[in-house]
Amino acid sequence: MSPIIFLAILLLILTLLWSTILPRADQKASKNSGGKLPPGPRPLPIIGNLHQLTSLPHRGLQSLAKKYGPIMSLRLGQVPAVVVSSPEAAELFLKTYDTVFASRPRVQASEYMSYGSKGMAFSEYGPYWRNVRKLCILQLLSASKIESFAAMRRSEVGELVKSLRRSAAAREVVDVSRKVGELIADMACVMILGVDLEDKYHLKELVHVGLCLTGNFNLADYVPFLAPLDLQGYTRRMKKVGKDLDKVLEKIIMEHEQRAREQQGRYDHKDFVDVLLSLMNQPMNPQDQHIYIIDRTNIKAIVLDMVVAAFDTSAAAIQWTLSELLKSPRVMKNLQEELERVIGMDRLVEEKDLEKLDYLDMVVKESFRLHPVAPLLVPRESIEDVTIEGHFIVKKSRIIVNTWTIGRDPNVWSENVEEFYPERFIDNNVVDLRGHDFRLLPFGSGRRGCPGISLGLVNTRFVLAQLVHCFSWELPSGVETKDLDMTEMFGLSMGRANHLLAKPTYRLLD
Repeated sequence: MSPIIFLAILLLILTLLWSTILPRADQKASKNSGGKLPPGPRPLPIIGNLHQLTSLPHRGLQSLAKKYGPIMSLRLGQVPAVVVSSPEAAELFLKTYDTVFASRPRVQASEYMSYGSKGMAFSEYGPYWRNVRKLCILQLLSASKIESFAAMRRSEVGELVKSLRRSAAAREVVDVSRKVGELIADMACVMILGVDLEDKYHLKELVHVGLCLTGNFNLADYVPFLAPLDLQGYTRRMKKVGKDLDKVLEKIIMEHEQRAREQQGRYDHKDFVDVLLSLMNQPMNPQDQHIYIIDRTNIKAIVLDMVVAAFDTSAAAIQWTLSELLKSPRVMKNLQEELERVIGMDRLVEEKDLEKLDYLDMVVKESFRLHPVAPLLVPRESIEDVTIEGHFIVKKSRIIVNTWTIGRDPNVWSENVEEFYPERFIDNNVVDLRGHDFRLLPFGSGRRGCPGISLGLVNTRFVLAQLVHCFSWELPSGVETKDLDMTEMFGLSMGRANHLLAKPTYRLLD
């Protein structure tokens, strides 16, 4: 029998099994639980509802939620999934039943590019994850650690301002996306790796490719029997990127070890890699019953998680916010007037000034509402069967929170929901960005909320304030504000599909 005929017969058999056994299993589980599955579209054989996600899944899921409601069931290949699309539903899943949905699904990307999920982002809920999270917060993401790198951020942003000032003097059009992306990556490398790599190892490029692969819907994750065929070519690409990343991380660690040997075994430089290496072969949790020892693989997985989280998120947020400001001259004018009033025109913005910039805070909130960097957050997985609001959620269900849909719901944000209107937050201080208000969840919420909120907000606000205070911006000749391309590129983080280009004019007094 030829391979093609064999595959056709196999698919036919699996289709029959899918259309008979699987629905009965779902019905039996619902009957035993006393609840019904959430409403949702009927799945097709084999692929389930994967075909309804579209190239921009957050938009496709929004359309489906309008028909089936804020708690909707899908079947993504062989994986049961629940899509959450309202603040009330998000609060149920991320707060009321947070523990039930605190785990992560096992996916190929984390297996091949995150050392078998040994980092923080994709590790399963449990003592290992808790210890890694605690370590990352104490040694990298605490308020004191963030403050200790304030001088570095001031220096790096100052260099960006000098570079843009030279471009302004020459009346050049600037690739803002590239400039901002390089700045954020450089600052992350100094904090985490202790040095500006200048991309000599192509780390930034590798991380970008890895993020794109992780964010794509990989058929092998949802229809496992097709995984060996690698129909999309993702497995091959992920293995290669994983190996290349491992080589880069190994070189970085070896450089740190060499420096420590020169310092008689002391890791005194105290970037994040130094801290982790000083703890190598020691228990993360000496008081716990199950001891986890930090080894070389753990270190690489944790470092990679931190680098990936830092590279694209703040950069994407800054680009989207500046794009909206260019499209809305009124808002740009209001923000610049606040900066002139609070800062003056004879100095650069300092981080200590940020808490006084109320309108900047509203602008950032509005940008996160319209352009959440993670429109579907990072998926969660249920660790047990549970019934919520009469809906039965089976164990191992994939939980997808569509923050993009919540941010564009007119029932939540009024009829001008598509307008960039920061003033909607002027009398609404209760809406924060830290996961306490479920109308706005750019960093998630609950146990699996992003632990880097403070660092992300400092980077976004500080860089954005500097760009808007130091420069006036206009689009390239022939491009009107209404024609500015706002096409999205979906991935684990959602950035602009095309780079933002603009022409700066320096506006501070010398």
